[in-house]
Amino acid sequence: MASFSFGSGNAAKLMRIPSYAVGGIGARLVPRGHRWVFGCGAGIGDGALALWQLALAEGHDAVWLTSSARERTDAAALGIRTISKSSPRGWWATARAGVLVVTHGLGDVNRYAVAGGFVVQLWHGIPLKRIGLDSPATTQVPNVPGAGLLQRVVGLLYRRTAQRIRILPAASDRSRGRLESAFALGDARVVVTGEPRVDVLSAGTDEERRQTASALLIEATGSIPEGARTLLYAPTWRDGADDVAVPTAAEWVKIIALLEAQNAVLFVRSHPLGAGAYQPPLPSRRVRMLGSDLVADVTPALPGIDALITDYSSLAYDVGLLRMPVLYLAPDAEEYARTRGFYGRYEDVAGTDAVKDWAALLAQLELLLTDDGVFTARSERSSTLSAQMHAYRDGHNSRRVYQVIRARGIPSPKGAR
Repeated sequence: MASFSFGSGNAAKLMRIPSYAVGGIGARLVPRGHRWVFGCGAGIGDGALALWQLALAEGHDAVWLTSSARERTDAAALGIRTISKSSPRGWWATARAGVLVVTHGLGDVNRYAVAGGFVVQLWHGIPLKRIGLDSPATTQVPNVPGAGLLQRVVGLLYRRTAQRIRILPAASDRSRGRLESAFALGDARVVVTGEPRVDVLSAGTDEERRQTASALLIEATGSIPEGARTLLYAPTWRDGADDVAVPTAAEWVKIIALLEAQNAVLFVRSHPLGAGAYQPPLPSRRVRMLGSDLVADVTPALPGIDALITDYSSLAYDVGLLRMPVLYLAPDAEEYARTRGFYGRYEDVAGTDAVKDWAALLAQLELLLTDDGVFTARSERSSTLSAQMHAYRDGHNSRRVYQVIRARGIPSPKGAR
């Protein structure tokens, strides 16, 4: 069963309009200081963590706003100071902050205290599927009397909320155009700096990244067989609908048989907002769950993966930084294009050989694992796609974002010369 939909989320937002109004008035009356506040809808990680580390290194006073015990535990392990974002202290910290850093939405911090703040929206992936104002899914509401009017209200609120963003980093000019359209922002606010969240894919040597990522995977799921190839299956969110690509029992048997024959391990990462019954009917260490409950941010684990399987995830753009081959399993590509939509054509990303079922996917996977020529060709194709979407791959995206923030008038850390 799916765990979240735009319809239910938008209904909750409409119910909170009075709280937004009262909190916004209060936030505008409170003078803002030097502190930076951070939040991330996916937990302690993503681009927010990369920028956090740089802000602290530069001497800024910063605090992370959390929404769960898991986030507080993860933050404590990294020595990060936290405040519950929904508490009175969370409202005050947000209202007083000089810079507000988010990755998903303004609800990453205290949503009622962002008025007048300097919002840095890092976002959480290069858009392949349409997002924001470009997608009809964004303004969905429950099917009730007056739904059409409510949808228009939600659209107006979304547009107004997006205008609070002062800086939105983009990976490239192509990505910038998509973000400008999705958030109704001009190019003065959407800046091509590269995305902080992928700096980890360019830091250090290939071997160092591989070792760090493998250690993360082992810590989360247990030891990996000697010499095993590692595969990541990452289906995307279906806006509240069930995932149509969940394997049947018979398909699981064939998946596990191939993994055994090729000495491979399949990590399955369902989208954090969705759900899929991906547990195989028989136990096998060849298939391992890698959900956000185990690894909040999957990006640091990517160097430990040999190949990606996905449908519409922005990971398809990111893994090319590692020259990782990608296979595409998209049973509902036509329906998804109709109801959600893509930027450009899906074939421009997935090519003409995206498959619709696990039988075809397993045939491609067997070739990938047994034919070095196929593996190399897929790797080069992935690298070429990534080069079209990532303007920078030097590990300094966070630094460029920080420089833009400072150039927009944010002062030096208090007490710094």
